[in-house]
Amino acid sequence: MLAAVRDYLQQRGQATLSDIALHFDISPEVARQMLEIWIRKGKVQRTRATASCGTSCTQCDPAATELYSWGESSGQPVELPEGCGGR
Repeated sequence: MLAAVRDYLQQRGQATLSDIALHFDISPEVARQMLEIWIRKGKVQRTRATASCGTSCTQCDPAATELYSWGESSGQPVELPEGCGGR
């Protein structure tokens, strides 16, 4: 399963925690635990969709704003949930 997560992120470049969990039909917490292994190995970076995500409002599901990228951060914009104040 770790290799499948690796392949998914390498193909996409970046994905939200909720995208990864949905793709593999697992809970966000299980996905986060697998991603932590890649983070410890220095292969995956974790960021927020915007600097204020998770700190200023509580409209978005945290799994939808927790962004993971393979290798160095690509800096490409991520589509934020409808109504998100970070837009």
